Parts: sequence; structure tokens; C-alpha cells
Amino acid sequence: MQHDVRPIEPADAERLGDLLARNRAWLAPWDPVRPETFFTVDGQRAEIQSAIRRRQQGVMMPLVITTDGVVVGRINLNSIVMGAFCSATLGYWVSEDAAGNGAATAAVGLATRMAFDRLGLHRVEAGTLPHNERSQRVLAKNGFERYGYAPRYLRIAGEWQDHVLFQRLAD
Repeated sequence: MQHDVRPIEPADAERLGDLLARNRAWLAPWDPVRPETFFTVDGQRAEIQSAIRRRQQGVMMPLVITTDGVVVGRINLNSIVMGAFCSATLGYWVSEDAAGNGAATAAVGLATRMAFDRLGLHRVEAGTLPHNERSQRVLAKNGFERYGYAPRYLRIAGEWQDHVLFQRLAD
């Protein structure tokens, strides 16, 4: 299997809408509560347009994760800040079918290299729910180190939930 990442495109809306609709229950424990439209092709079209605008502003790098050329998830470098901070946050998901086959691990590695080599960032941060051991393994395999614990950090599945914080530095 060949895993890769590439910039998101408007043409990805149909595949992402289908993936999200089929994987809604799989992703629900790890995601914010989303409006019904998010799980549709039109909703994904709007999400992609917004992500492309943020990419043009330099505050986000929205990517899709592919396996053998087929989109299986998303990965984003969010909240890109240059200057003295030179940092971004990383967020990602893969479909249930792609889980456990190395797609997320490969995507995190590729996106992190992009953050350092292409964007010139110093630091990439990621947070996981404390019980999301799979995601923590993905980060560890890519050289991320745990550096903190954030109580009630993000509203996930309708609840303010604690997160374990990880980071990787360019050097």
C-alpha cells in the first residue's frame, strides 16, 4: 500500500462527504458535534472552500490522506503562526477501513516534514483524548513527545474533554 498526502481540492468534496457519512459513528467519539450538513457533499464543498481560503491566508495547510491514490481521510496543519512562535497544530482522521494500516502514521510523518521543510516551522503540536491510545502511538512513531495535559481543552462529542498534548520540534 502506498500512503501519501496532498493538498485538498474542490473535487474531493464528493469522496469526503461519502467517507464522513459512512464513518460518522466511527469518528463521533473523537470529533466535535457537527451540523447535519457537514456530512454531505455540499457541506464538504463549503468546508473545502473555507480551508482553501485559510491556506491562501497562510494560517492552514489542509491536506487529504490517500492510500493507493484513494482519499481515506484528512490531515491539517492548523493555526499556523510564523514570527517568534513558528508553530502549528496538527489534526487528522482516517476512515475505519484505513485504520491500522499505516495511513495515519505515514500522513503524520509527511505533514510534519512539510511543516518543517516547506513551511519552515519550528514546532508542531497535537492533542489527543487521554484514552485515544491509537492516535498517541501514531504521534510517538513520528517522534512526538508528550509535554502536557490540558483539562477541558476541546469540546469533543458534546463535552469539554481533557487532552494529552504532544509536540515535535524541527531540531
